[in-house]
Amino acid sequence: MNFKSHELKEFLESKGLLIDVRSPDEYYKGHMPNSINIPLFNNEERTIVGKNYKLNGKEIAIIKGLEIVEAKLDNLISQFVSAKNKYFKNSNNIDSNNFKIYCARGGMRSQSIFWLLNKLNFSGILLRGGYKSYRRSVLNKFNENIKINLIGGKTGSGKTKILNIMKKNKYQIIDLEYLANHRGSTFGSLGMNEQPTNEQFENLIADELYKLDKNKVIYIEAESANIGRCRIPFELFNQMKISPRIEIIRSEKDRIKELVNTYSVFSKKELIESIVRIKKRLGPQRTELAINSVENENWQNVCRAVLDYYDKCYEYELRDKENVQKLNLTEVDEKKIIPLMIQNGLIS
Repeated sequence: MNFKSHELKEFLESKGLLIDVRSPDEYYKGHMPNSINIPLFNNEERTIVGKNYKLNGKEIAIIKGLEIVEAKLDNLISQFVSAKNKYFKNSNNIDSNNFKIYCARGGMRSQSIFWLLNKLNFSGILLRGGYKSYRRSVLNKFNENIKINLIGGKTGSGKTKILNIMKKNKYQIIDLEYLANHRGSTFGSLGMNEQPTNEQFENLIADELYKLDKNKVIYIEAESANIGRCRIPFELFNQMKISPRIEIIRSEKDRIKELVNTYSVFSKKELIESIVRIKKRLGPQRTELAINSVENENWQNVCRAVLDYYDKCYEYELRDKENVQKLNLTEVDEKKIIPLMIQNGLIS
């Protein structure tokens, strides 16, 4: 079998099962979305080979690497066969038996895996320049001009729901909170999976941008620079700051209902811990009120105590914004949101 090395664009557009052969630590820090990690070396083995390279040179490091791979060859073969059986079976989206392989720089690790795949009579392609070339493309993506419209609104306005409704109606959206596994407030991590690293968060955003038409408007929720521990790429955030904004208006009653439905399902311990994290900003009286209300399951009072703080922060942030169009969705049925946005000239 011939294994071909492709530039990034062709590599991304080709079909096949995407395999990252770098170490688990490298993969965790950042990887191409939808890739599977089948490492040639684990974290400890990679360190051993690296030390040999620094102390004894390339040839000795290669020999040591071959010794490690020889001892685990059966396991590697098993992983690729398992991946083939799991991901290629009954799949119309992935070319049968075709693997898309990348390592850090498109060097010896991916080439070694190519040799192994050849022995198994599998086909595959290699990413020229490896993950390093992909990361360079990700960072360049944020320098492109993007047509952004923001969906803004105070806490509890249902902005994420609106984005998802727009997506169902074929509008282009990027849900940053979904990608960050965080809702953006002190309560934002409740019920969510572990957040990605910041590097992986950037990869996920870029992956969404690759899929979308940059000549059409992309709708994004108005966010602070940080969503939990994830930071929106500087260049993208600068574009967001000057983008037109659709400001969602909801009554306090609607907002409290939304927040109660979202957060009252979590344990009192989790909710109180979240409140304590912002006690300096809430102040002693609001903090005490919020905690007591959680303990008494008075969810409306919890929301009022916290909203008082978040609303003031939001109003302060919004004061200098230009090109803001308001849309009042108080007691508006979800099915009427898109028609109302069209009627008001906010979307087409």
